[in-house]
Amino acid sequence: MTERIWLSLAHMGGQEQRFIQEAFDTNWVVPLGPNVNGFENDLEKFLDEDKHVVALSAGTAAIHLGLIQLGVGPGDEVICQSFTFAASANPIKYLGATPVFVDSEPDTWNMCPGHLHDAIEDRIAKTGKKPKAIIPVHLYGMPAKMDEVMAIAGQYGIPVLEDAAEALGSEFKGRKCGTFGEFACLSFNGNKMITTSGGGALVCSTEEEAKRTMFYATQARDKAPHYQHSHIGYNYRMSNICAGIGRGQMMVLEDHIARRREINQLYRKLLKEVPGISFQTNPSAQFASNYWLTCIIVEPDIAGFTREDIRLTMESENIETRPLWKPMHLQPVFDNCAFYGDSTSERLFNDGLCLPSGPTLTNEDIKRVAEVIINLK
Repeated sequence: MTERIWLSLAHMGGQEQRFIQEAFDTNWVVPLGPNVNGFENDLEKFLDEDKHVVALSAGTAAIHLGLIQLGVGPGDEVICQSFTFAASANPIKYLGATPVFVDSEPDTWNMCPGHLHDAIEDRIAKTGKKPKAIIPVHLYGMPAKMDEVMAIAGQYGIPVLEDAAEALGSEFKGRKCGTFGEFACLSFNGNKMITTSGGGALVCSTEEEAKRTMFYATQARDKAPHYQHSHIGYNYRMSNICAGIGRGQMMVLEDHIARRREINQLYRKLLKEVPGISFQTNPSAQFASNYWLTCIIVEPDIAGFTREDIRLTMESENIETRPLWKPMHLQPVFDNCAFYGDSTSERLFNDGLCLPSGPTLTNEDIKRVAEVIINLK
């Protein structure tokens, strides 16, 4: 059988082992340590804004701690993009709050500002209070229309927590994704732009928020000679070993971004003559996706085949692909939550597919993937 082509594998740049060895040599193998501080500083410099980054055990933990600091609790509602991974919405339920899901718009596949406005107005009318926070997602690396989202959020005085888990290095109007909201989450899972083998980070607007994040992430221990706790805390801090991987990964981040964009352009070139295939695309020069994953939409009536035809044929050829995210408002666990939209995300889910996009893939690998689609014509 031909060698398997994976959707998005991690790629080590070569310097990770140096930082890991340093942690072992100094016996800093526990949470916190020089690598954690160094990794946070590297991320702050990369984001190039007056932000404070706290490295954590997962992007999900980052969203959880961001929502805690926004005062979300039982009985509250939080507006969340429906077209996303469950980790965007699950922390809302951790806190006893209720997600309110908002549909996508066709240009970016991200939170539709029009539906967002309608959702806020309707929730105020129905509940007598405004939602506690808004969670837009930069899906597959594509920036959301953050100027419109932030304007609406500002109009109602609702804070924004950006889910930039898939968008490290993406930019909107020259500004890095993850720097628009009061908070933002980053993810370093194995398939993301960089990895720490697992892990994430919370991007904070103030030093005080960062210190509070560290407090909650280390079991909320009060300042006392004994173990005393006045708040519920969590074991969410990143280890010095994992952060060492992250420091090495930061050295190749720009290369990873460039390669994923090259892969996206190669797919477009190879598939441009295939009818009924379209790509998630930067709507204008104001958008600069990192193209974490190259995603296509298949129009069966034009193409003569479906998304599932491609996916199953790819699997038979030992190639991993993945349907686009199933919207949260269609998930059984959230079937009682309010939804505002026009089924854009449902159509994207039904007809969309993620293609292999990892930086370790060669041009020949990409051609092999494209040939499967071309031969379905």
